[in-house]
Amino acid sequence: MRQKQEADAFVLAVGQLDSELPLTWQLYQALQQAVLQRRLPPGLRLPSTRDMAQLLGVSRNTVMNGVGQLVAEGYLETVPKSGTYVARRLPEEMLHVAEKEARLREQRVGERNKRPLSPQGQQLRDTQEVFGKTAVSYPTFVTGIPDLAAFPFDLWGRLVSKQYRQGKRELFGEVGHGSAGYLPLRQAIATYLQTARGVRCQPEQVLIVNGSQQGLYLAAHILLEPEAQVWIEEPGYLGARAALGSTGATLVPVPVGTEGIDVVRGVAIAPAARCAYVTPSHQYPLGSTMSLTNRIALLNWAEESGAWIIEDDYDSEYRYSGQPLPSLQGLDQNGRVIYVGTFSKVMFPSLRLGYLVVPPDLVAPLARLRALVDSHSPTAVQGAMAEFIAEGHFVRHIRRMRQLYGARRAYFAEAAARELGDWLHLNETEAGMHVVGWLPSGVDDQAVVLAAQRQQVTVKSLSSHYLGDCPRPGLVLGVMGVAETAVSPALIRLRKAIESASYKAGKRMYNRSV
Repeated sequence: MRQKQEADAFVLAVGQLDSELPLTWQLYQALQQAVLQRRLPPGLRLPSTRDMAQLLGVSRNTVMNGVGQLVAEGYLETVPKSGTYVARRLPEEMLHVAEKEARLREQRVGERNKRPLSPQGQQLRDTQEVFGKTAVSYPTFVTGIPDLAAFPFDLWGRLVSKQYRQGKRELFGEVGHGSAGYLPLRQAIATYLQTARGVRCQPEQVLIVNGSQQGLYLAAHILLEPEAQVWIEEPGYLGARAALGSTGATLVPVPVGTEGIDVVRGVAIAPAARCAYVTPSHQYPLGSTMSLTNRIALLNWAEESGAWIIEDDYDSEYRYSGQPLPSLQGLDQNGRVIYVGTFSKVMFPSLRLGYLVVPPDLVAPLARLRALVDSHSPTAVQGAMAEFIAEGHFVRHIRRMRQLYGARRAYFAEAAARELGDWLHLNETEAGMHVVGWLPSGVDDQAVVLAAQRQQVTVKSLSSHYLGDCPRPGLVLGVMGVAETAVSPALIRLRKAIESASYKAGKRMYNRSV
């Protein structure tokens, strides 16, 4: 009778093995989660491997492999001639104790060894905010990653090789081409932006930079000084927040609605702000589009107060219904907008090639600041990019990817509805390379991110994009760099992560109530 009760409790705690993952991996994860969530309490004796295999309907080898891995990791322990038991002290607990002790040691050493730095250096040393790129072996739903399999690398390689074969002096000679960038590329960008984005500019107003992040940093350090107020979108892009904050400026979060940044609210909070950072064509991360009324109001405020506007047009090419919306810069009649663009999300991330379009009076100071940072971007890449645009390859690639991404977005929505059900509701938008999914109320989205990492799924928490309180928990998921065959297995693992975080949140709420 007792053995039957133990067997029933074991099956109830572990659940069904029914995903597309290998059975050994399913069993390992199921047992691990059951142990971590105390459904299998410390010290509990487990059924024999033969009985486990029979109860779960799998081979004994599958059970032995999964159990053996958990014993090796310290979740389970074997007692000779007695059986297998749930470990009385879990490795996570021991790890957390070791991590706490290590942090205390580092803190003591750090306090002794802190050397004086500039205010910016101290800010970078002391900040806890993560805004850089983190290398992971399982990229899954990382934002900003295009479908690399669809990029014409053979063609790109030929264009780059051609630059070296020709050995043009303006690309490789001592005279060079200046910190503003290779003129043929600046000309090609200006022509493209005038046609595709409605940007009003001459080639001389285009500056080549190493990606949009460098462009944001340069713009911030030209426009802002310590304690100057700058509007930022709430929620907003972490990279922009870091670049603007690095100047010592005061970041003023302005809420974002269905029509983009709330200009009326911004004026009420900080009417004399020096600058406003916006993503009007496709707000990051919520995906809304700034209405014409808000665009005009923002431009009027900038002109009346003498403020600047930084327009980040990071993925405006990818709109799946109708035509891409014209830029905010195209409406600017008074030279108040600095336009930031990038090729990294359209082509491939390691390209590190972006551009600024600036009012004529800012070209010289920005080019000089650019020279102080790293002189110029790689010349052969600039030459290849100029030809890639001029020969029509760039526009054709965007057209192909827009069609591919539209289909992939629809496929992801169907898979998410099927695999996640009520655990995640997608925010409906018609543009961009990422989606926002809303979590159930009370679930900690940052806890979901950590649980997803243990399931080898990478996502971002929506709350991390807020300076203030996040009104509703959610996840930000990049969906275009994931092959369709990999979507469902990744979503199944994500569901387990959400369930785990939700279970812990419910348990905490229950404990507080009693």
